[in-house]
Amino acid sequence: MSNFKIESKPAFTVAGIGTELTADYNDYAAMAAQKAAFWQQLTADGDLDALTAAAQNDYLFVANEAIDNKMMYYAGVETDQHVPAVTRQIQFPASDYLIVPGTGSDAHALAEALTGQAFGQTLGEASDVAYVGGPNAAVIMGKRDGQLYGEMWIPVVHK
Repeated sequence: MSNFKIESKPAFTVAGIGTELTADYNDYAAMAAQKAAFWQQLTADGDLDALTAAAQNDYLFVANEAIDNKMMYYAGVETDQHVPAVTRQIQFPASDYLIVPGTGSDAHALAEALTGQAFGQTLGEASDVAYVGGPNAAVIMGKRDGQLYGEMWIPVVHK
């Protein structure tokens, strides 16, 4: 049984630097390779550092959003500052959210683990709620005992 909770959150906006995931949705290896390449580029060109320096809190959002028939993948933060590399202001709705906690060795690994757990197992176990779309995010919250910790936030409706 998964460890999860349902929590109400107000609407919030995340400034994100994103990429389109073009691999087939069911080709997990190709999707993982595209995401890893994105993180490598984001780190190498300094955009991740610029993004996190502008954050108004310690949260790093690894967001997924289907928009204009494209699957988009973002690194983002809550900020009022202008960050040149930002490609989208991602609007998260006021909603109940399925919250799944976890830990990982780095932001990319934690985001992948949380996403896999939430969509691969927890949503199926949370029988009284359903995900009906909208952006979702792995939220990297901090570091403890040498590991990053965070939560997956998925907006849900009650059945």
